[in-house]
Amino acid sequence: MRIRATTAAVTAVLAVSLVGCSSDNGTDSKADTAPSSAPAAPNTADSSGTSEADKVALPEPTGDKRTAVIAAMKDVNPKLVQDEDKAIEKARYQCVNLDGGVSDTVNSAMELFSYDGVMLTEDDARHLNIGLRNTLCSEA
Repeated sequence: MRIRATTAAVTAVLAVSLVGCSSDNGTDSKADTAPSSAPAAPNTADSSGTSEADKVALPEPTGDKRTAVIAAMKDVNPKLVQDEDKAIEKARYQCVNLDGGVSDTVNSAMELFSYDGVMLTEDDARHLNIGLRNTLCSEA
């Protein structure tokens, strides 16, 4: 766990430092730097087709592992896996949360997996977290 936390911290520092580096050619265009009053829309997939979950360190499960993850989620609520790709993406996010990404993993699961008419209870979220720990994201 300490290694993951250290790796995450180093990655964050590198990301912040890279954002500060730009290839400024010395021209100052006020039109290019005018602030927008509209909030930026979240980008769930960039132009290369990579989802936000692909940017987390956890690889997408395949084969038997994917089948086990889907079965664990279906055990909580079969409606969670109507869109298997969406369910797997959310499971990968929840693994990051379970590995120290958030302090309240039950609430995190409830928020991530309450969609398309499905509302998880606290018991459902706990059950889901256990299923994900046993299949996709093992404790460090």
